Amino acid sequence: MRTDVPPPFGVSRSTEPGTGSARSRIVCVPAARSATAVEVSSFPERGHVSSEVRTALTQSLAGTWWGPVPLGPGDHYGIRVTGPDNAVQKLLVDPWARALDGPIDWRSDPAALRFASERDSAPFVPRAVVVDEAFNHGNVQRPHTNWTDTVLYEVHVKGATMQHPDVPPHLRGTYAGLAHPAFVQHLKHLGVTAVELLPIHHSIPEERLANLGLTNYWGYNTLGYFAPDQRFGTSRTSQRVLGDPLDPAARASHVNECKAMIRTLHEAGIEVILDVVYNHTCEAGSDGPSLSWRGLDSTGWYRSFDVTGCGNTVDATQPHALRMILDSLRYWVEEFRVDGFRFDLAPATARDQAGNFDQRSAFLLAVNADPVLADVKLIAEPWDVGAGGYQVGNFPAPWAEWNDQYRDLVRDHWRGNAPLGAFGRRLTGGPDLFQGSGRRPWSSINFLSAHDGFTLRDLVSYNDKHNDANGESNRDGTSDNRSSNHGVEGPTDDPAVLVVRTRTVRALMATLLLSQGTPMILGGDEFGRSQYGNNNAYCQDNPISWFDWSSADRSMIDFTTSLLALRREYAAFRRDTWLSASDAQWFAPDGSLMEGARWDDPSACGLMTILRGVGEEPDVLLLLNDAAVRQTFRLPEGCWTLTLSSDPAVPASAAGAASVPEFGSEVVDVAERTVAVYVATTT
Repeated sequence: MRTDVPPPFGVSRSTEPGTGSARSRIVCVPAARSATAVEVSSFPERGHVSSEVRTALTQSLAGTWWGPVPLGPGDHYGIRVTGPDNAVQKLLVDPWARALDGPIDWRSDPAALRFASERDSAPFVPRAVVVDEAFNHGNVQRPHTNWTDTVLYEVHVKGATMQHPDVPPHLRGTYAGLAHPAFVQHLKHLGVTAVELLPIHHSIPEERLANLGLTNYWGYNTLGYFAPDQRFGTSRTSQRVLGDPLDPAARASHVNECKAMIRTLHEAGIEVILDVVYNHTCEAGSDGPSLSWRGLDSTGWYRSFDVTGCGNTVDATQPHALRMILDSLRYWVEEFRVDGFRFDLAPATARDQAGNFDQRSAFLLAVNADPVLADVKLIAEPWDVGAGGYQVGNFPAPWAEWNDQYRDLVRDHWRGNAPLGAFGRRLTGGPDLFQGSGRRPWSSINFLSAHDGFTLRDLVSYNDKHNDANGESNRDGTSDNRSSNHGVEGPTDDPAVLVVRTRTVRALMATLLLSQGTPMILGGDEFGRSQYGNNNAYCQDNPISWFDWSSADRSMIDFTTSLLALRREYAAFRRDTWLSASDAQWFAPDGSLMEGARWDDPSACGLMTILRGVGEEPDVLLLLNDAAVRQTFRLPEGCWTLTLSSDPAVPASAAGAASVPEFGSEVVDVAERTVAVYVATTT
């Protein structure tokens, strides 16, 4: 065997050739050039420190460390590095570990977790687990939904089902719970095509949160980029809910449960997009913990400057860091068969060696050239917190991007603060942002609410954030919510306030789902979920964040379902190319064409657009009355049938229903804060 060409990083699947041992695997890890020794610590008794067995690795000519180690599926292990900058006492997580087991203990001896401390961290940190990666995917194929047909549903694995009455208690809050028929059928009924899961890479809470009795619920604090988060396994849930002892043999069962969840969603035709956090790790701050990368190489993984707000920006120009990211992405596609990724603070990873965002950065070039990743959806959160970090519209094809300009302008429009011209550009997929770079309307991920910020219901119920439960005296979270409580802050029984809130939230949802581009619904917005005014519930693993199914607004679910059915039926709402003058016409409520300065008139209210039918489909007419009063619209020439209205007083009807009456008059009265859709009919 050649000793100058190391195997892939992590633990090999096969046994060491020639050893004859079923429990001998090759372990390969990157380490600092200054390391003088690297050992693998294995724990045959499932984690007991007293059972630790150390095996020395050999340094290859390529600068990595590797060798045979007596390990088999289910065994726990960690890495220990000796060198001028490393304390041998630290037990480090293998960055390529396929599963992790155990919590991090911030309270017993927090100093032992820090880089500068020489105390042993082994009793207080999670262990890597060797995984048998065999899994029967059956004949289930990835859905391969076209971008033009894609409707995203952002959701947290735990929060979706923790309070679902039809999900068995021991499955609530787990991968298996998200794959339960009760929840999958909800997604199918709505008509969404993909779930965008908040991070399911293994994460840990920060020390500050642990000391407050809180946790990093969202999961943006990654410890394992190859490891599904153990929090969402049924063995952990059973132990918590039923008091059952944790079976050691089930310590990595959550890996297969995660794969089974994805398989089940694929069976239902639903894609799985992972929110991934490669811009920083859980080793936050210069004085933060030494849990993995920092202990392997204190200078080789992170940039000398920070653009994430966490103090440890991953340097994707470094070979080991870039390789880890690419290996992780490919692993989730090949082993878990996920359909795409949403990259948190993507510009941080796409900066060059000088720190500038670069469309030809090592990261973007590598991802775009990778044959495995060529077949998945790539979505950027196109901003970070550093200089030059706002890059909406600047990622190269085939990337899509979260479009915060859509969010802000549409919010402003429905509270009377946006000119019609800017609103029209958002309705048409943002040609001002994406068309010049040769990208398509679907490149704009349109959203009005997301995990970070108000829910749609809170957007119409609160003027101000209410984040006191987060332990930061309400200082965290944005104050620029572009929201309106419509007269009362928070819950109310005032019927007049409730009516205007209902009208506004339905108009917002209609705008989102009938705009060009790719819509993303925040999970729970379809039934009026509230976070009680908390717009930064990252640390709230409790009913603030969990879906309250008992208070679900069935009429809002039905309305959202009707909107998505309408979007599916008429391709005019989901074009693959930019709207031209022959594809759309724009009118003021009086029936005259929208031209010139009228688009920028701050007093103008109301807008109509004809979207020409695609192929043999009929034309559709979209009416938007953003005024606080009823308004008369003079319809363009033709015969139009009302197909859907966001006005709660208008009976809901399925898209294309033949029983909807035709309007003989060319003038219609549209209620305040209403979106209405008409379809051209022949006389």
